[in-house]
Amino acid sequence: MGNLFWAGIVAALVFGFWVDASSAYQYHHFNETEFSLLEAQEQAYSSLLGRSPLMVGLTLIPSAAAKGAVCLDGTLPGYHLHRGYGSGANSWIVNLEGGGWCNDVRSCVYRKKTRRGSSRFMEKQIPFTGILSNSAEDNPDFFNWNRVKIRYCDGASFAGDSENKAAQLQFRGQRIWSAAIEDLMSKGMRFAKQALLSGCSAGGLATIIHCDEFRGFFPHTTKVKCLSDAGLFLDAIDVSRGHTIRNFFSGVVGLQGVQKNLPPSCTNHLDPTSCFFPQNLIASIRTPLFILNTAYDSWQIQSSIAPSSADPRGYWHDCRLNHAKCTASQIQYLQGGFRNQMLNGIKSFSRSYQNGLFINSCFAHCQSERQDTWFADNSPVIGNKAIALAVGDWYFDRAVVKDIDCPYPCDNTCHHLVFR
Repeated sequence: MGNLFWAGIVAALVFGFWVDASSAYQYHHFNETEFSLLEAQEQAYSSLLGRSPLMVGLTLIPSAAAKGAVCLDGTLPGYHLHRGYGSGANSWIVNLEGGGWCNDVRSCVYRKKTRRGSSRFMEKQIPFTGILSNSAEDNPDFFNWNRVKIRYCDGASFAGDSENKAAQLQFRGQRIWSAAIEDLMSKGMRFAKQALLSGCSAGGLATIIHCDEFRGFFPHTTKVKCLSDAGLFLDAIDVSRGHTIRNFFSGVVGLQGVQKNLPPSCTNHLDPTSCFFPQNLIASIRTPLFILNTAYDSWQIQSSIAPSSADPRGYWHDCRLNHAKCTASQIQYLQGGFRNQMLNGIKSFSRSYQNGLFINSCFAHCQSERQDTWFADNSPVIGNKAIALAVGDWYFDRAVVKDIDCPYPCDNTCHHLVFR
């Protein structure tokens, strides 16, 4: 019965998704302003690996309402918590859910009718896989920690604080973040000896924005670090020489009142939209930070570098869906216009001894919450070290981790994403 239930969840979440058994690459429909399918893949992968992952229930935060800490539609925010034990009883991972953004009233009104904008539509249980797994076999360093996923229902990476009364929209990401942390502190996190803030995609950006704030919740004796997965969104020029992602982020920042919650170390000398781009934030973050990113991020290629709006003749259509169909000149463009920009953007950050890096040459997006990419028999590696081991070595100070892969196509361990 349990297997049938799990199979049903996978089928519902990943409609249109399948795996080519010969390559283990993923194919599914891709919405250029929504991450839902990308972020559902870890769930499907656990099933495909023959395991039923731990399912963790949703906890709403009743105290949030009095603080005005509500989702886009005014419903209560929530999180999923699985308690740690043994050596991990006083250690905490707080994971910030990703899921895109909304940049105008129309897209936010649509969003508030989904799980990305309302707890009314959130799953009552979600699987914990990858860095959230409770299996020592699948998650060797963090399996017995207290593990939390804070649900994302604002649309500005937990950073906005505004409202639109006419459209009945509440932009309260910053308040949701604060209310969730306060609630977790009351449930024992204030006694943490070790803490890690993590997040993937829009949650990875939120991790960067809130990293130093997270550090400030704990006494100086607590070991606190942050992990941003697929959150290094670049202020990149698209293939038509336009600024697709900058224009999009400008809408998010302006609509949702993000400016006042961005680090002053950035806003003191740059405009608010620039300070929503991690490349302008990471060098000034004081808390140890690990950046996990692919050098050819699938979402950024799809939606920032070569979106259909910047490619009216469809020259990039096949390439953005399948890296194997890119021409030599397109690969060269991605090497110079994207990978090199990313590596230049992290130069100052990487000089700090306390920071960590794992930049692999894959066409993918989000690798810490998917079991197949976090830690599995065939998971991606750099120098024979899987992502989970690299992050663990960095967190526990077992080694300095500054791993940058050679350029595509040198890495044959990638789990490339391919779309139809």
